[in-house]
Amino acid sequence: MSDAARRSAAITGIGLVTPVGCGVEEFFEALCAGRSGLRRPPADHPAAGELEVAGIAPDIDPVSVLPPKETRCVDRFVLLALAAADRAIADAGLEIGRDVDPRRVAVVLATGGGGLETFEQYSHARFQRGRPAVSPYLLPGMLSNMATARIAIKYGARGFSTTIVTACAAGAQAVAEGFRLIVGGDADVVICGGTESPLHPTITSAFGNARALARGWDDPAEASRPFDKRRNGFVLGEGAGVFVVERTAHADARGMAAYADVIGWGATTDAYHPTTPRPDGEGAAASMTLALASAGLCPADVDYVNAHGTSTKLGDVAETKAIRAVFGDRCPAVSSIKAVTGHMLGASGAVEAAASALAVNRGMLPPTRNLDDPDPDCDLDHVRGGARDGRVAVALSNSFAFGGHNVSLLFGPASTSRSRCRPAALQSSQTEPAPSIRSRGGR
Repeated sequence: MSDAARRSAAITGIGLVTPVGCGVEEFFEALCAGRSGLRRPPADHPAAGELEVAGIAPDIDPVSVLPPKETRCVDRFVLLALAAADRAIADAGLEIGRDVDPRRVAVVLATGGGGLETFEQYSHARFQRGRPAVSPYLLPGMLSNMATARIAIKYGARGFSTTIVTACAAGAQAVAEGFRLIVGGDADVVICGGTESPLHPTITSAFGNARALARGWDDPAEASRPFDKRRNGFVLGEGAGVFVVERTAHADARGMAAYADVIGWGATTDAYHPTTPRPDGEGAAASMTLALASAGLCPADVDYVNAHGTSTKLGDVAETKAIRAVFGDRCPAVSSIKAVTGHMLGASGAVEAAASALAVNRGMLPPTRNLDDPDPDCDLDHVRGGARDGRVAVALSNSFAFGGHNVSLLFGPASTSRSRCRPAALQSSQTEPAPSIRSRGGR
């Protein structure tokens, strides 16, 4: 196998379960329209009374993703992952065993916390009713590796599998690991992504007591506002994003068109503080630089940065400094989809990778909603006021995490013989006119 063939990692399937929609078209159209998925938790939601606003994904009926006898004590993060994986595999038109040797299919899923909601429920039951209240199915229902395991079991994927748990960088790191497995020749197909279901009382209380969450907004859709002067915290969200990534030659052999390619990645550690990013953004800048080096690109090659952009005071400024350190005055267009999805923690990097890959595929950049008055300390070429239309040759997606984990992913045009076409529905008047997506000085 040639080096060029090994380095081709084509995205042939995308599966999403998010606060703004589940289908690829529904999801990306919502992003480009700036349609918010943030709302107040309804009275019957576990986080009601604990969260002012949240990004709530659709309900998943357990029997829609698992046989009825296997649905006992399965945490929601696993159900979200299975629903997203079902969509991704169907989108890729993939049948394991027919189209690919099961031993050449890897599964890499990410989560920040795993099944903490289920653990919390049974801990409470044990305190009230004692040991008999704890289900014998607790561990296979909530362990962090169970999203990976359940997908492998359901589809008979018998190759390498692992679970990434690097907090809010985990979803991006899972995609990077999928890329590594493809280009290293260790798999022909990788099912990879992230899943998270953190909207339950203990986790929400911890974030609230840390004063990390957005508060005081009459309209929930206004609460998440990355890079805006009035931002006052992030909005907690839930969801899952799963990719089917495969060798280009493998996809071509079965006549499958791809959305885009994963073309590079970089990862670093701040080694600074458990929860606070380095104020100078040095670690984040280094991860972007490594991603560019891995793809043999220079900063001028990047057209778009999908920012981590959480809507926190410190994080947005640190990321701005990192982007400026890498790109200087010739800054690419930048936006953050967390303004409409909220922050899905371990799933966020995978969902934002999907947005980045689709930006390359569709030639359209989603805006940052609520960016009404940009913070002068976040001086970038922000996409705001509407989606921006034009060619995107290279997109970079950033994910940063508690513990100082930094991951950057690079996406480029599909290397398959055929690529997914941009739907006519996206030829919308909801776009910001621009002569070019490539940087115009970042002002």
